[in-house]
Amino acid sequence: MASPATVYRFGPFELRPRARELYKNSIKLKLRPQPFRVLEVLLDRRGDVVTRDELRQLLWESETFVDFEQGLNTAVKELRSALNDSADTPRYVETIPRVGYRIIAPVEVEVLASKTPAEPGQPELKVKSTLPDASASVARTGPTLQVQTSLQREPLSSRFPLSFGWTALVVVAAVLLIGLPIYWAFSHRRVAAQPPGGRLMLAVLPFQNLTGDPSQEYFSDGLTEEMISQLGRLDPQRMGVIARTSVMHYKQNPTPLDQVGRELGVEYVMEGSVRRDANTVRVSAQLIQVKNQTHLWSRQYDRELSGLLAVQQEIAQEIADEIQLTLGDKRSGSRNGGSATASSAANRPTMTPPASYEAYDFYLKGRFFWNKRTAAGLHQAADYFQEAIDKDPNYAAAYAGLADTYALLSTWNYVPSKDFMPKARDAALKALQIDDTQPEAHASLALIAEQYDYDWQTAEKEFRRAIQLDPDYATGHQWYAECLAFLGRFDEAFAESERARQLDPLSLIIATDHAVILYYSRQYDRAIEQFRAVREMEPDFPRAGLIVNAYVADGHFADAVAQLESPAGVRFKAASPPAFFATETYIYGRWGRHPEAVREFAKFEAELKRHPSDSNSLPIESWMLLESYLGMQRNDDAIAVLEKAFALRTSALISIKVDPMCDPLRNAPRFQDLLSRAHFNP
Repeated sequence: MASPATVYRFGPFELRPRARELYKNSIKLKLRPQPFRVLEVLLDRRGDVVTRDELRQLLWESETFVDFEQGLNTAVKELRSALNDSADTPRYVETIPRVGYRIIAPVEVEVLASKTPAEPGQPELKVKSTLPDASASVARTGPTLQVQTSLQREPLSSRFPLSFGWTALVVVAAVLLIGLPIYWAFSHRRVAAQPPGGRLMLAVLPFQNLTGDPSQEYFSDGLTEEMISQLGRLDPQRMGVIARTSVMHYKQNPTPLDQVGRELGVEYVMEGSVRRDANTVRVSAQLIQVKNQTHLWSRQYDRELSGLLAVQQEIAQEIADEIQLTLGDKRSGSRNGGSATASSAANRPTMTPPASYEAYDFYLKGRFFWNKRTAAGLHQAADYFQEAIDKDPNYAAAYAGLADTYALLSTWNYVPSKDFMPKARDAALKALQIDDTQPEAHASLALIAEQYDYDWQTAEKEFRRAIQLDPDYATGHQWYAECLAFLGRFDEAFAESERARQLDPLSLIIATDHAVILYYSRQYDRAIEQFRAVREMEPDFPRAGLIVNAYVADGHFADAVAQLESPAGVRFKAASPPAFFATETYIYGRWGRHPEAVREFAKFEAELKRHPSDSNSLPIESWMLLESYLGMQRNDDAIAVLEKAFALRTSALISIKVDPMCDPLRNAPRFQDLLSRAHFNP
């Protein structure tokens, strides 16, 4: 007799573990393996709380370099999306704060005698469940359903999670890093970037880790990133390469190549895999033309680990040569066929290799954690970059990584700027002393000049140099766009922002910064549209909370208040009461509803006393005070806050030239003097 197959039914859903299928009203749903397994575990232990640690042991065991917290959060979010469920008002999956999850809906358990479950709607031989935990769960979840006589579609959830205003800085530590998974629909829902002209576009899809060891994900991810860098430097005038954030979306989401081509706007795709042991590495790679799925080139490289950098350069050059041979003179504009590529290859900057493979391995680990963009990830990245430097004191890329790390720790207010910005500067200068062709080091110097020195001329010079060295450096274009926007040079800012979006079309932070520039330039309708597009893909993305400011600046005060009253507003209020009440004070004050503003300001002051700021959060406190004082029309106090921020050299000052929130202050002599001291005025 065939072994029985268990089927779980709850609401309109039916889970068939053996077939790895989830149905809703007899319609098969698409669900990735990880969220499927989470659902299977929860249903198997229906009514019980399954802790996060238990899920880690069952699904993420021993994954030293795989971010379990991010992976589980993403899996639960995808599961809730498939079930049309809400974290705030759950019908199926309940979150037990700081503990885990449990199924709260009544569950029917059936055992099918057939080896392969019948399709939904087809007759099945059903056996009454006698599983011991099924009866044990009755007291916690209610009666187990015996017969389901009707199944109705659930209404769409009314959940509308948001983040809020300038006080999104308060939760900036939760910013997703540019490396979190982004839903494929983003490229269709967002306000689309214009396709690049005059260049071929190539995407390097994430290299597969064939070692069988999840702790080696940092290695395959690092190889992907290094190949993007190598190819991006090869012939930037004629070939562009999509940035890491967008391609990493496909790591856990296998997608047909024609869809990849449409979403990323590319003509070619590179796929690859890597397998390593103690001393050797095997790298396989292939180049595919998207339009007809033609495999143009395929190679396998077996090398000692010490020769990995040479393999990367070899692959990059062979791919460029193959593309040139495929196209001939059609896109090159050259009368000499392949000579343009050869000339470009001869003139491009060359990377300074590390003295040892161990140093390079530490560097890859550093970049793996840097891409998480969390406080813990950045601190871990700094440790690995330092270990790489200890192995090779002349490793320029490791110094550049360390400069990147210290700069982000400071600008995102994880550490005091006065302590870490000088360290960032020292690391960047050391990198350039060794190898002045490191674009990341130039970008870090630019960020330090902008955020800490208020030296706009140096910032612009260094951003332009970084982009000159690597025209496909999406983050460089993004940061330069911000810099230009802070100076009010919006036409140039939009050009750089558009370039960043072309190179990294699935990046939430780049899309959000584009919306912020629209807000600064007073294009409120377009800014709101872009903010909405970002939030459709990631409802809790912190910087997208500036949509509140856009609503206020456009006079849509009721819309701004409605967002604070949403379910996410409850979470925001619980997480940071001072920030919440500061935002409410600002909205009601600008709305002209003075009694409500006074009421919320009193709450803000009380909460601020209960939640005193430390030295790391001074920029955050500055924005909370600025919002609340502007709401109360205490303009002199608002300017005093900005003067203190200037004296402390915090990043809270950098947008005051263009932020509409500061418009009530612009005619004050003290504000104009502050603009001059921060070098905003000529």
